[in-house]
Amino acid sequence: MAEKKSATQKEPVRLREKKLANGNVSLYLDIYKSGKRAKEYLKLYLIEETNAAAREQNRRTLATAQAIKAKRMIELQTREYEFTKEYKTDTFFLDYYRKMCEKRHQNPESQGNWGNWRSCLKYLEIYCDEMTTFKEITPEWILGFKEYLNTVEKDTHKKTNKVGSELFQPLSQNSKVSYFNKLRACINQAFEDHIIPTNPLRGIEGFKQVEVKRDYLTIDEIKMLAATPCKYPYLKNSFLFSCLTGLRKSDIEKLTWGEVTKFGDFTRIVFKQKKTGGQEYLDITPQAEEYLGVRGENHELVFAGFKYGAWTLLELRRWVLEAGITKDITFHCARHTFAVLMLDLGTDIYTVSKLLGHRNLSTTQIYAKVVDKKKQDAVSMIPNIKMED
Repeated sequence: MAEKKSATQKEPVRLREKKLANGNVSLYLDIYKSGKRAKEYLKLYLIEETNAAAREQNRRTLATAQAIKAKRMIELQTREYEFTKEYKTDTFFLDYYRKMCEKRHQNPESQGNWGNWRSCLKYLEIYCDEMTTFKEITPEWILGFKEYLNTVEKDTHKKTNKVGSELFQPLSQNSKVSYFNKLRACINQAFEDHIIPTNPLRGIEGFKQVEVKRDYLTIDEIKMLAATPCKYPYLKNSFLFSCLTGLRKSDIEKLTWGEVTKFGDFTRIVFKQKKTGGQEYLDITPQAEEYLGVRGENHELVFAGFKYGAWTLLELRRWVLEAGITKDITFHCARHTFAVLMLDLGTDIYTVSKLLGHRNLSTTQIYAKVVDKKKQDAVSMIPNIKMED
C-alpha cells in the first residue's frame, strides 16, 4: 500500500492515501522540495477488495502510482543536478545551428545536404530570434516550430504574400520533412555535446514522407523530342544529353570541355557532383556524345547559354507540347527517364545507382517501383488454368 507518514521525510516524493466518502482510497504524491511541500493527486483509486478481481485491480493501480512516483523522483533529481556547469543551456541556439551548417558546407560530400540545412535556417531565423538559448528549446517550442512549418509560406523570407492570397504557396510535405529533420539533428547533437541535459524531442513525431510521382519519358517519347525542332538548340541538346546520361541540370550547367576526355573507345565525363561533391567518372555512348557539339577550349562550358530557371522551364514545356507529349515535364525528368530506361533494359539496380552517382542504394530503389517489366514477366509465368478440350 502507500507509504506511511513519518516525522522526518527521508524521500522527496512519497505515495500517500486519502480516504474518500464512498469508501474508496485516492492516491496522491506528497512532494517535498526546497523546504516546500506540494500534493499531486494522481486520479488513481483503490477499491474495497471483495474478490480476486478487485485485488488485481488494486495491484495494477498501485503499480501505476509507483511508476509515476519514480518518474517524479527522476524529474526532481534532474532539475537539481542538470543545470550545473556540465551543461551549457545558455548557448545561443541559432549560433550553434549555423556552426553545424558551416561544417556541412566545408564537407565536399555534404554540399547538397548543406543546402537543406541553410534553407531550414531561414525559417528558424523567423521563428525565433538571436537571443534564443537552448534553455528555451522545450517540447512546446519544437511543436510550435512544427506547426509553423505547417502554416508558413514557401520562401517566406523572400516574399510578402499573405495567407489567403491567391499567390500563397505552402511548403511541400517533403520540405517540411527535411526541415524538421534538420532541427532534430541539431537538437540531438546538442544533447550529445552536453549542451542540454535532456532531449526535448522525446515523444515528438516528425512529418511523414510522401512518395513523389516521378514523371519520365518513354523511349518513343524521347525519339519524338529528338525529331522535334526546339527554339533553343542548347536546351534541346542538354535535355537529351541528360536523358542519355542521367546528369543533373546543375552538373550540366557547369560542365566544361576540360571534364570531357577520351577513355579507350569511350568518351568519359570526369566531374564533381555539385549536389554531393562526389568525384564521378561517367562513360557515355557515341549517341550521347553527339549532343555535346563541337569541342571547345578546356575552360569553356560545353552547353554554353544553358542556365536553368523559370524561363527555361517554360521553353522546355513548349518544346515538349510541340512534340505531342502532354506529360508535366521538368528538366529533372530527364534524369528520371535515364534511370527508368536503364532498369527497363535490364541493368541491375546497383549499376544504375553508380551511374546516377547515388550514395545510397535506397535512393535508386525508388525508380524500380515504376518499372513494370519484371512484374509483367512474373505474372506471365502463371500457367493456363483452363482445361483443354
